[in-house]
Formats: sequence, C-alpha cells, structure tokens
Amino acid sequence: MLRFPVKKIRKQFKLLLLLVLLTSAVWFTYLHINQGKTIKLHFNYGKDGERQTEGTDTSRKRDTRSSAGHHKSEDTSDSREDEAAVSLPFLLSFFFLSYSSKWNINVFSHLNTLMKFIYYKGQANLHVFEDWCGSSIAQLRKNLHFPLFPHTRTTVKKLAVAPKWKNYGLRIFGFLHPYRDGDFQFSVSSDDNSEFWLSSDESPLNARLLVYVGQLGTEWTAPGEFSKFRSQSSKSVHLISSRRYYFEILHKQDDKGSDHVEVGWRPFLPGLKYEVIDSAYISMYTDESNLKMNSVDHIPQTLASHIRLPVESQQHGADMLKPDPRDTFYSTPMIDPSHLENVLPACLYSPTYVVKDFPIARYQGLQFVYLSFVYPNDFTRLTHMERENKCFYRESPIYLEKGGEEEDTDVEEEEGAAVRNVHQRERRHFPRRNEQMGRDLDREWGRDHTRGNMNQGGRKGLEDHPPRILESDIDSVPDTDANAAELDHDPNRSNPDPDPEPEPEEGEMSDYSYEEIEARPGWAEESINWQRTFSVNPMDFELLRSDWNDLRCNVSGNLQLAESEVVDVLAQYMEKLNERNGGIYTLLRIINVEKRRDSARGNRYLVELELMERGRSVVRLSEYIYLLLHRGRQGEESLENTDSAPASAPASPLLCQPVMLQWRRDVMVHFVVPVKNQARWVQQFISDMENLHRQTKDDYFSIIIVDFESEDMDVEQALRESGVPRYEYLRREGNFERSAGLQIGVDTIEDSHSIVFLCDLHIHFPLNILESIRKHCVEGRLAFAPIVMRLSCGSSPQEPDGYWEVNGFGLFGIYKSDFDKIGGMNTEEFKDRWGGEDWELLDRVLQNGLEVERLRLRNFFHYYHSKRGMWNAQNKKTPKG
Repeated sequence: MLRFPVKKIRKQFKLLLLLVLLTSAVWFTYLHINQGKTIKLHFNYGKDGERQTEGTDTSRKRDTRSSAGHHKSEDTSDSREDEAAVSLPFLLSFFFLSYSSKWNINVFSHLNTLMKFIYYKGQANLHVFEDWCGSSIAQLRKNLHFPLFPHTRTTVKKLAVAPKWKNYGLRIFGFLHPYRDGDFQFSVSSDDNSEFWLSSDESPLNARLLVYVGQLGTEWTAPGEFSKFRSQSSKSVHLISSRRYYFEILHKQDDKGSDHVEVGWRPFLPGLKYEVIDSAYISMYTDESNLKMNSVDHIPQTLASHIRLPVESQQHGADMLKPDPRDTFYSTPMIDPSHLENVLPACLYSPTYVVKDFPIARYQGLQFVYLSFVYPNDFTRLTHMERENKCFYRESPIYLEKGGEEEDTDVEEEEGAAVRNVHQRERRHFPRRNEQMGRDLDREWGRDHTRGNMNQGGRKGLEDHPPRILESDIDSVPDTDANAAELDHDPNRSNPDPDPEPEPEEGEMSDYSYEEIEARPGWAEESINWQRTFSVNPMDFELLRSDWNDLRCNVSGNLQLAESEVVDVLAQYMEKLNERNGGIYTLLRIINVEKRRDSARGNRYLVELELMERGRSVVRLSEYIYLLLHRGRQGEESLENTDSAPASAPASPLLCQPVMLQWRRDVMVHFVVPVKNQARWVQQFISDMENLHRQTKDDYFSIIIVDFESEDMDVEQALRESGVPRYEYLRREGNFERSAGLQIGVDTIEDSHSIVFLCDLHIHFPLNILESIRKHCVEGRLAFAPIVMRLSCGSSPQEPDGYWEVNGFGLFGIYKSDFDKIGGMNTEEFKDRWGGEDWELLDRVLQNGLEVERLRLRNFFHYYHSKRGMWNAQNKKTPKG
C-alpha cells in the first residue's frame, strides 16, 4: 500500500513552496507580456492615432512637439503598472528563497536571469553625439567619436524621442519583443534624417536597414507622419513572440526645425494604424550605468554604425588633401652629418627683428611675430573657403599701403556714373560663384525683374554692395565679369525705358508670365556681343602679401617664395656641398625651403632636399643656412658696420652656416596636456599618439597628462594599456586650471635640453608633427607656434572646412631651458580662467630674445567642439515637457 510522504513534504516544504511561487511568477509574467498588452493594443490604438493627426503639420517651421507630452502622465502610469505587475511575483519568490535554509544554485541562476530580464525590460540604450552639424545619417557616421564614444549614455522608455536640442545625433539600440506571432509592418518618422535597423534574431551582426527618412539631409517629417516617403514603410516582417530581436535607430538633427524621431509598428493587416513602440516591448542591450566612458567593449558593432550607404558625393575641394612630399619626408634616411661639416663658412646669426629687452606692452607681442616664406607651394591656402572670406583679394582697406594708387569715385559726379564705376570695380575682382550669381549680376547691371526699373535697381545695387577699395587696372585681372562690365556700358546697346512700369492690372500678364506677349512700343531687347574679347595680364596676388602676421585674413596660406630665388641659393649650396664631398650628391627634388626675411642683415633659409648619394641611395638633407646681405670687414655680421657701411661699395652676399642654429634630430619632445572629464577626447588623443608612434617608429617623444580628478574614465589605466613609448600621469585636485596644469607637467621633465610642446586635447596631428617641432625649435634661438586649422561644425580632416587660427598661440613648442628662463606659465594671473595666457607667454618669449617661428602646417586640425559640459562648466537642468 502506497503511503503519502508526509515527513518528506514537511522537510522540503519551504523548497516546494518556493518552486510553486516561482512557477506562478513565471506564468503570470508570461500572461502579462503576451496577452494583456495584446488586448490593450486593439482597444487603445486610436489614442496614438489621435497623436498622429495632431502632429501632421508639414510646414517647415515644424514646432509640433506638444503631442509628445500630451499623454506623458498616462504613458508613465502604464509603464509603472507594467513594472509592478511583473516584479511583484518575483519579489515574493526572491523573499522565500532568501529565507530558505537550503540554497539551490540552479534556482538562483534562474532567478538571476529573471532579475536581469526585469531590470532590462521597458527601456533601450540611448547614445548622444553632440556638437555635430548636418542633417544626414552619413554626416553622423563621419563624426570622430561615432559610434564608440558618445557625449552621453542613457536610456529611453519608448521609441519616440524629442530632446528639443540642436546639432546632435542619436543612436538607440536594444531588443524588440513582439506581443504576438505574425507579420508586422514598421515605419519611422523624424526631423531630420533617420534609419531603423532590425535583426533577424538577437544578434547585432544580422541587423539590416528596414526603413529610413532621407539620405541627403534635406528630408524630414512632422511628428507621427509615417507615410510621407516611400522609404518610411517596410514590407511585411514575420516575428515570433517567444524571441527577441536586436534593433537600432540612427537619427541626425541640425539647428533648424523641431527635433524628433519615432518608430511605429502595426500588424500587417489593412486598416490598422501605426502605434509607437513603447516600453512593454523593448529591453536594453546592456547596462551601462556603472561603466566608465572609455569602456567600449560592450557597445555593439553593426553595419548600421559603420557602413556608408551609396550617397552621391564629390571629392572635397581642399588642395591641402592632395599628397605632398613634405608629409612623408621624415621617413627618408638622413644624410651623414659629417658630410655637412665645413661645407659653408661659419657666420654669426643675429637678426635685426629680434626684440630682446625691448619693452612690449601687454599682448603686443603679436605685432613682432613675422611669417616665413615657403617653396614649393604647400597649398595651405584655403581656396575652398574663399566664398565666405575674400580677404586674400585685398578686399580689406588694411592692404591699401601695399597697393597702388586707385582713382577715387567723385562724390559730385552723376549718380548713374558712380553706380557704374562702383559695380565695374567690384565685378573686376570678385566674381560671383554661388547660386546667387545671376541675381547679383542683375542687380549690378541695374535690372530689377519685378519692376523693370533701371534707376531703382542701380540704387539698390549701390546700397547692397558698398564700394570696395581695390588695386590694379581692369586689363590686369583675368575676370570674365570684366567683360560683363564692358557689355553693360556699351553705348551701342539699347537701353530699356527708364520710366517706372506700373503694377500689372487685373487681367494683364506679369513679368514672370511664360506666355508670349506683344512687344511694347518704345521697348527694345538688350543685345549681347558674344564675340567681344579683352586683354589680360597675369596677376599674382601672392606678390602683394607681406610677412607681417595678418590677423584679419584666416584663409590665406603660407607666403610663397619665388622660384628664381630658391634656384639661385640652392645652386650655390649644391656646388659647395659637392666641392666638399667629391661630387657624390645629385639633387633629385626640392622638398621644402623656408625663408625668414631680414632685409637689413640677411635671410635665413631652412633647406630640405632629396639627394642621390653615389648614384645608389636616396638621403635627405635638412639644414639651416644664412645668406648675409651686409657684412663687416672681416666677413662677420655687425650692426655697427651695417649702419656705417658706405652705400657706394656694398659687399657681395655671402652664403654661410649660422652659428648656434642647428636643430637636433633625436631630441625628446614632451606633449603636455591638462584634462578633466573629457573621456572621449582623452581616448582619441591617446589613440592618435599610438598611431603616430606606429607609423613613424619614432621613440623620442612622450605624453604628459595632468588630470584634474576626471570621473568619466580612468586615465592612468588607459595610458598603461596604450602603446605610446613614454607617458607620465599626474593627478591634481580642484577645478581645472590650464596654466597650472601645463606648468605642473613641465616641472616633471628632468632634461632641460628637451622640447616642451604645450598642447591641446582636440587636435588632429599630421605624421610629420615631431619633425616639424624639432626643426623649428632651437635652444636659445627659436620657439615654434604652428598655426592650426579650426574645423567648422560637421567638418573632419577628410572634409576640412574651417579657417586658420591666426590669433591663437596655445600650441607652442619651446626648449625646457628657455621655458624655465622666461618664468614658465603665469599661474597667478590665470588661476581661475584661461584665454589670453598664450599671448602673455608670447610677450615674455619675445622679450627674452627668442624668435617665434610661425607657419601653417598641412593637415594640422583643431576639431570642432562646444564648451558645453567642459572642464568646470555645470549643466543647467532643462525644463520638462
């Protein structure tokens, strides 16, 4: 006879009760997810349908955001009910499990999985990429930090986001949990472009583009407008309720319109409306709440985040992007230094423009910094940016002293003649090359299409385009618009009726009518002489430039050195070099020549040549030489002899080797950077330094990072795990202080005969940066302040739109011994602020007798970034709604 095991049941009562509760919890969870919300969908989809109709205003103002917050409290309460319904059975079972004396590992593992599922449920991962212009997803993919290093990591509770911000991109990813088995249709709506990617399973590697709004950046929709574009709606997608599917949303917003992105779905049945996917059907991909910002191994890598869809694009117009032998000349073996000894006679180097012990007023050192000339053309002139800034063509009156006399327009002459003279001179030098060209020329020629009034059109042109003071004769400028100027004032051409034309009355045709009308009496069509030619002389605006530091023109490149001068100097030097070494060298290429002009004493040259040695090996030569224009009796440079030398018997120029002006090839370069809470930029800086070491194989540099208590990453650990040859990590408490941080970093350098490069964090370095710093820093003689190109918002090193930072001296290379001699950084005056400390440092550098070499470096960029959230700034809480 079978007996009921009462004793065993009593002993295992707690465990049995636990299993019953656990089973009940799982069962109720299953019912809640797969059945409860199914009923809610069919009975409540009309509510979201109303939200769609509220936001379908397609005007470009697009400020239709009220619907997003209209049902906010209702959505929040629904989400809380979901969480409570799921978590209550779980909490009861977990309580009994904790109370039980016998710990079951398998049961705990299941509970841990359930707990993780509950925690991840109801939200998706959201990554924000700020400070990035543009409105297309292709523009978002060009972001330096996309997709691994966003500005912000957070979560969202439904797939409908409207931050009310500008110039940002979003990446939303997680898992989708269907509420039923069957076919679904998806749609995405956004302002501006967006993409929705869906995987066939839970693997991010299988994600494929499902729907999108635009690819060019010009497309947008109103909130809830799911049927504007064909690309918005998907074909049927079969989903199974017991599975989860990885999804990803990309969204890009510019600085115009109302920002939003939402994804809707519906059963693939006729007549049903799209409903926004809310918290009941999504879960996070991973929990990022306790991770540092430089922890990126968990971030999914998908086609959505890396692929570049085939969008028509043209090659960028910046000439600087084209290859130049300067960029890789560092990799050529150096010539044997012993072969350069006694090639030229030694001479003293004492330029007249050095202002040692000269009193300089605060921030006036900029006026004593001169530019160097270069050969051949390094194409640092930003020709692709001259549509916004035409200062290179002497538009500014500041260049009057360099140009010839220009006849001024007589204010007393007839108004019509003055207008023609002004417009003729303007067209002479500034042809219109944008989409407004036709309309601008019409205004200049005195035509007004809307009224047909020549005189009124002429006055309007005079008001819109004030006179510009220019140089040169009309026949000396190759400008096709000059032809238009002549055509405009041809006396043989017919002129329209100068009387105002009345407004078209009802029934009459306007000037914009495409229907044929009879010619009006007294009105003749303007004739054009297509066979008219004109004479032109070559014009080189480079010859009009000076070596003074032009702070008003930030698109012009390095000054160009005349080829004839270079050939003459190098012919003398190559003759002396072969004379000293038995004719074993042949000049292959002139890589780079830099000239610092000193008309009163002599010109300094940095010559970089590619030579063939003995017909077998290629070597590089990089040396400073000096061309003395005025000499004393013994052949040495003397200020007294220069001033008193008779003009009737000038000494011939002497090519010589300047004493104490040799740069060291193996000197250590220390990059000093202060940081605070800039994880994505610190990581990028370290990666760039790793790449610099990997590409150049140069071990003679180190990075010194002064960390003001960063909380978003472990900077020291990142340095330990990096491949940089040398590093120093210094941690300092308190608020961020740039001057103090730089000084602390320099103080740790023991070798006073090494180079300190005061650096910024947001810099893209060319591969020849180390050679450039070493060549232009000479202990006791030269310091180096390279001019960096500031990229515009949305620009990258591959598409460099921006301008040269001609005013900034924050990037500064100098020997530590010279840095200590001038007193280092001014940490007292610039303790709680930064901005101006570079100019103050420049004043003291010049007063101590150092030259400051100032050159624009190819492919040397400063990334665009805003100051929001940087350093000591604190974010304001944005109002809700």
